[in-house]
Amino acid sequence: MSPIARIVALLSLLSAAFAAQAQTRAWLDRSRVALGETATLNVETDQAGADAPDYSALMKDFDLSGNTSSRQFEIANGQTRTRVLFAVALQPKREGLLTVPALTVGTQRTQPLTLSVTAAAAAPARAGGAVFIETEVDDEEPYVQQAVGLVVRLYYAVPLLSGQLELDTPEGASMQRIGEDLQYAREIAGRRYNVVERRMLLIPERSGTLAIPSARFNGRGAGGFFDEVFGDGQRELRANGPPRLLKVQATPAGAPQPWLPLRDLSLRYVATPQQARAGEAATVVIEATADGATATQMPELLLTAGDGAQVFAEPAQNDESFANGRPQVKITRRFSVVPGRAGRLTLDAPRLAWWDVRSDSARTASLPPLAMSVAPGSGGANAPVASSTAAPEPAAQRWVRIPGVQGGVGVWAVTTVAFALLWLLTLAWALHRRHAGHAPASASSAPAPSTDGKPRADLKHALDAGDLDDIGDALCAAASPRAGDLEALLRRLDDPAQRDAIEQLRRARWGGGDPAQARAALREAFRRGPVWRNAATESASPLPPLYPQSR
Repeated sequence: MSPIARIVALLSLLSAAFAAQAQTRAWLDRSRVALGETATLNVETDQAGADAPDYSALMKDFDLSGNTSSRQFEIANGQTRTRVLFAVALQPKREGLLTVPALTVGTQRTQPLTLSVTAAAAAPARAGGAVFIETEVDDEEPYVQQAVGLVVRLYYAVPLLSGQLELDTPEGASMQRIGEDLQYAREIAGRRYNVVERRMLLIPERSGTLAIPSARFNGRGAGGFFDEVFGDGQRELRANGPPRLLKVQATPAGAPQPWLPLRDLSLRYVATPQQARAGEAATVVIEATADGATATQMPELLLTAGDGAQVFAEPAQNDESFANGRPQVKITRRFSVVPGRAGRLTLDAPRLAWWDVRSDSARTASLPPLAMSVAPGSGGANAPVASSTAAPEPAAQRWVRIPGVQGGVGVWAVTTVAFALLWLLTLAWALHRRHAGHAPASASSAPAPSTDGKPRADLKHALDAGDLDDIGDALCAAASPRAGDLEALLRRLDDPAQRDAIEQLRRARWGGGDPAQARAALREAFRRGPVWRNAATESASPLPPLYPQSR
């Protein structure tokens, strides 16, 4: 084997080794618990043959129980991988902010985690039975359209074999389930209960009294001694939660519109441009954090600029969660700002008016304007425009300013160049018509060939399941050779409907169009594949070359 071949083989082995590098992570199912409750610590790894972590470091602050493990097999890139999930229940021994230390799993270590432990919660009113239900709302007197957190907890002290927890939607409100059910353990009056916690989002639609029906549970659990001897070893379990009544308040007179009732709202700059150039994009990232709302209730984050600058907004990224018994949302949006000229540029950040349900008062969340200095762009194409108060030039000296050219150019010269370009375009059109007359009639409508079928398959997959970025990349990859961007792709397409669909894609990606409409237009226009223009064949030019050609 030659030295070059050995190097290539070694690099291939190293690449495979890095690709197959094991990954290990740890997380808690809850970041906040009350004293006497448990949180589940999950540790996942894809190291082959890894043993369970050593949990001895946890025993200082936690009591451990329910140690389990499971394995999952998957095939990725033709290789079989095994993922192992270890889980253990942690019951804190004290209040405060506790640290879950890093654990060693095989040859790797997890990251440390934190768990907030509050004082022990009061025992539910119906505690003591084998099974009971607790219902909790985060606000007894909400406003119309306020997002109310509703939590239903099922407590059971016997092993469950089957069961169903139900809660009907109250009349005069909308209700939806948030996330997956949480499962943990809690000790009440010396008795250990398993808990299933279901979180709901309740939005009142009108003022007045809102009645929340009782939650219901029907199921079967493991029976006692007499059930095993005289029955089938099972016992029927039933429980009803207490009904709740909410006093829904109407929208206050003079409240800011659009109506946005919250507990808290804050804005901040995540990223601001350190420098900017005329004609080049600079990035601004803004983050909004709301306590007591979902992403659909929040107004759009907007950034405006003057002085001829353009602002292109990307789709907002939403991070929703359920904390302290109510919904929380963090919205992050990225803006690309393209200054039109050198000088001073001021950007106006969003101002969001909202209603503070804690103090019953109107508030406004805002950020200070963002000012930045814009340097001249490359090529001198963005020199400051002359003031409109300057004295006009004599009529005999009619000059036209051309980017990249120092000084002015006479109108007669521009006219001469325009006629020359028009003549060249006419000549090129005649040569193209002459070539098209000898080309097969079906050449313009034939899709670009594919040797292995992957471009067409990738495009179909992107149209069916990908986002707008995936569709744009797949269309560029379908061209032969690959198109550098959507502008180059437009010049190659021959079908007007396909070019119009690409234009809709461009507008939707920059926030100025409807993404759903753009996706529908793309699927309709490209369902039979792209239709390319004829490739111009090289032929000897009837004109002499402008510059000497090398042989």
